[in-house]
Amino acid sequence: MSDLTEISALIHSYAILLDQSDMDAVSALFEHATWRSEPGDTVLRGSAEVRPVYEQLKVHEGGPRTKHLLANLTVEVEPDASTASAHCYWTVLQNVCAGEPITMILSGQYTDKFDKVDGKWRFTERLITTD
Repeated sequence: MSDLTEISALIHSYAILLDQSDMDAVSALFEHATWRSEPGDTVLRGSAEVRPVYEQLKVHEGGPRTKHLLANLTVEVEPDASTASAHCYWTVLQNVCAGEPITMILSGQYTDKFDKVDGKWRFTERLITTD
């Protein structure tokens, strides 16, 4: 698998895991990373500090009932092939009650940095900007 494909899959796994309400796996993605969300200035480090953010998400009928849509993903792998950065836009759709219309509830951007360690890419930084 190419570096671009692996990094893209890592970014997409975040959205899928979050929509599946797998907060352990979502938090684990940031074990070796800093995480922050604008406009706040708090920097969280590692999965233990990130986990409470995701535990606050509302659950409806067993899950968040969301669909994260990612668009315009760009990935840049540095020439040394051990660091990379990425940017994409995101939109969150939600359907709180079965049979009700799905609505857009949030949108923004992810700006990420990655390191390749022992042949695997991992997050080292995530900045979430909400529109």
